[in-house]
Amino acid sequence: MTDTDAKRDLRLYLQDARDVLVWKLEGLPEYAVRRPMTATGTNLLGLVKHMTGAEAAYFGETFGRPVAAPPLWIAGAAERNSDLWATADESREGIVGDYRRVCAHADETIESLALDAVGRVPWGARTELTLRRALVHMIAETQRHAGHADIVRELLDGGTGQRRAGANVAEGDATWWDEYRNTLERVAREAGTAAS
Repeated sequence: MTDTDAKRDLRLYLQDARDVLVWKLEGLPEYAVRRPMTATGTNLLGLVKHMTGAEAAYFGETFGRPVAAPPLWIAGAAERNSDLWATADESREGIVGDYRRVCAHADETIESLALDAVGRVPWGARTELTLRRALVHMIAETQRHAGHADIVRELLDGGTGQRRAGANVAEGDATWWDEYRNTLERVAREAGTAAS
């Protein structure tokens, strides 16, 4: 496999995760995309805002190509968790637009550099990384947060699946899913009782 083939494959997986993250917001009212759905405040729009900062950090600043984006609190550049939620003044359109703009900038970085090009992350113990490593990291990071978005969307309105059509979820009507979930609950209780 050539570097061109490897880069194409890595970009395909990264773009797939990016697309999932954005479409999980589609069709939801403003309150729902901002609503904190876990004890730690995980929300759909905050996930997109966070990934905007991550793309900018790993494919911008790291490789000497800075681009405007929300700073990452984890990098020490912002107030704790400020990149994980949207203020009332930050619009959904603005955050999604910024994400698309930063992803386009990231794609230019990916296109212009060799996979073995070395960049420098200004935080953490391991400061040097190759473009290949940055790509692998961002695929994992974006997929991780796309998974969070899957769960948040299901909690909000029952929407599931990696694709708009939900093609990777078992087919079943509400009755089938209720029975399935009840089976899992029964098995979990039985296993919990047996382990006690």
